[in-house]
Amino acid sequence: MTTYDDRASLTDLTTTAERVRRSVESVIEGKPEVVRLSLTVLLAEGHLLIEDVPGVGKTMLAKALARSVDCSVRRIQFTPDLLPSDITGVSIYDQQRRDFEFKPGAIFAQIVIGDEINRASPKTQSALLESMEERQVTIDGQTYELPSPFMVVATQNPVEMEGTYPLPEAQRDRFMARVSIGYPSAEAEFQMLDVHGAASPLDDLQPVAHAHDILKLIDAVRTVHVADAVRRYAVELVSATRTHPDLRLGASPRATLHLLRAAKASAALSGRDYALPDDVQALAVAVLAHRLLPTAQAQLNRRTSEQVVREILQRTAVPTAEGRTVQPGAAAAYGAQQPGVRRL
Repeated sequence: MTTYDDRASLTDLTTTAERVRRSVESVIEGKPEVVRLSLTVLLAEGHLLIEDVPGVGKTMLAKALARSVDCSVRRIQFTPDLLPSDITGVSIYDQQRRDFEFKPGAIFAQIVIGDEINRASPKTQSALLESMEERQVTIDGQTYELPSPFMVVATQNPVEMEGTYPLPEAQRDRFMARVSIGYPSAEAEFQMLDVHGAASPLDDLQPVAHAHDILKLIDAVRTVHVADAVRRYAVELVSATRTHPDLRLGASPRATLHLLRAAKASAALSGRDYALPDDVQALAVAVLAHRLLPTAQAQLNRRTSEQVVREILQRTAVPTAEGRTVQPGAAAAYGAQQPGVRRL
């Protein structure tokens, strides 16, 4: 059942999230859906991969999100000579104390920005695996907990392949969602010239939320109700990727969990304490596509992972409420059927 404290938390969530959204959108012009997805991943305790061509604001988005929240922030510029110890840290022998002292690396921050992540070697990229999944780092047999909240926002350029290393599938699977910013509209680009022409708006960006506020919002997202029918719907979507003829690698069980967490965060951002099939549908491409590997024949036919996910969405039956098919936009009708659900 939804308690009074839960209702207050969700109210605080929408208010705080709106402040953060407006703060980020003051820097990123004309991309509200990208900003919303970034907030969704943050509140769902995930990591975000921003993949796009140079100059569209990938690093700007990561910085704007980091500066809008009063958290510790570290930026890692990934280069071919970057070492794993530069990320995780290293134990140094102290001659005065005659003991080893641990020097934390750049990963020990609440929001970590990995710029051009695919320019580092696979050995260096693998240094992120433990921290992204278990939120801890193990050095010389000693385990160190990472601060909370913890989020990795990584960028990469999918066009310029010279001097880059493809992300290992194990690491791609640890990113909850992938987003492409895309080129702005003509009007948004015109406004950008006025806003960014004299100085960077990042210089005046001030935090609008604190780390403890984000932790409370994350706890509120965990209380969002997900009906069994919506859970089965998410499982069916992910399972369909494993048997699709155009894919040689489908989505993992971790992808199902990420899709469900993202749907709960999206519902909370919409002011609801229950998730809908619409939430799952809206996030399926962003959460699943980057984990899939098309077959060689599909690549020859120019079939992308995004196209395959959209096809699966069209073919998979949507859960019903009292025998009625839930269509996109019928959120209130579905949510009203759930026991203990409060409509916001």
